[in-house]
This record gives sequence, structure tokens and C-alpha cells, in this order.
Amino acid sequence: MQIVCVESIDSTHSFLCQSIRLQKIVQNMAIYALKQTEGIGSRDNVWHSAEGNLHLSFCIQMQDLPSDLPLASVSIYFAYLLKEVLEKNGSKAWVKWPNDIYLDKLKIGGVMSTKLGDFIVCSVGLNLKTAPKNSAILDIKIDLVSLVEEYIKEIEKKVLWKFIFRKYMLEFEKSKAYKVHCNGEYISLEHAFLYEDGSILLNDKRVYSLR
Repeated sequence: MQIVCVESIDSTHSFLCQSIRLQKIVQNMAIYALKQTEGIGSRDNVWHSAEGNLHLSFCIQMQDLPSDLPLASVSIYFAYLLKEVLEKNGSKAWVKWPNDIYLDKLKIGGVMSTKLGDFIVCSVGLNLKTAPKNSAILDIKIDLVSLVEEYIKEIEKKVLWKFIFRKYMLEFEKSKAYKVHCNGEYISLEHAFLYEDGSILLNDKRVYSLR
């Protein structure tokens, strides 16, 4: 996968989506910015992030995803791969359902994904140097370039979802201490049941991660 670094951009996610729509991108690629001015977060919220943090987006053709990966689990899958890269470097970060990266009880980043034609566009934000109020900074020192390269290499291994799910199923228990935004309200995950496709049973309703 080609990796491109830019000094500044409004949104790496918007750039990739627009480039795919205009057919300027026809193969897998990743782009990260040293500075991002209008990042996009979950539910189209603005993702505030300062220079020095990770602002990364990548697009992968559907045919290049693991053969058993459900679309509903794409964000969980790529979040968990990032968590494993961080863990190998000494971090204690974990993945809160459905797409947040946490350190202890505070958010340090997140993953969102969009299906666009034959591509999945996935974007990652991670607090490496600074964090907004009520958030935290990654607990290890890691070079930005090295992190991006390690993460993309992990993605290219195409580890099957079933292997990731087995590990995430255990980590999901941590999410039960939190609430999730669903249909305009926050609902506790205390009694949530995790299905193999990454969706959950919440108050007798099946809820999918559509981020």
C-alpha cells in the first residue's frame, strides 16, 4: 500500500473520499497529515486534534479485506489491529465498543470507516502528543512514521476476523462499564451481548457499528 505524508490538510478522510468519488484513486493507499484542521469524528462530529498527533486515513478495496470480515465489524477490526501494534510497543491501550481507543478510563483516539464504491475508507485519530479536555495521551513514546508503517504492515497481513474476534471478545468485557450513543441517547453496555459479526444485543435490539 502506498503511504503519503502531507504537512497539513483539512481532513484526510474527506480527501480520500473525494478522490475516490472523482476516480483519482483506483488502488489502495494511505495518507497521514502532520496537521489536520477539520478532522471528522463519529456521527460527523468534528475531531479536534493538534499537530503531532496521528491523523491517518487509508482506503482498501473490498477484495483485499480478510475473506471473513463482516462490514459491521470493519471499525472494530482496524481499531483492534492498531491496539495490537501499540501493545507490541508497550502500551496498555484497549478498544471500547464500537470504535474508540481508550487508556484506562479515558479516550485517546478512535477509528471510523465508510464504504464508498468498491472501497472501505478508514480513518484513525490518536493522541500522541496532546489531548483535548477529558481525554488522554498515549502512554508510550512512539515515532509517528514508525507507527504508521507498522500499522499498515499489520493491515496488509489480512489477519482473519475470527482470530481478532476471539481476542476482542475477552476485551469487550471492559466496555460493559460504559455507555454507547444509540438513536440519540446514551445506553449502558452493562448487559450487552456481543455477536460474532461485531454487533451487540442491547435492550433486546441488535445494534451494529455503522461508523
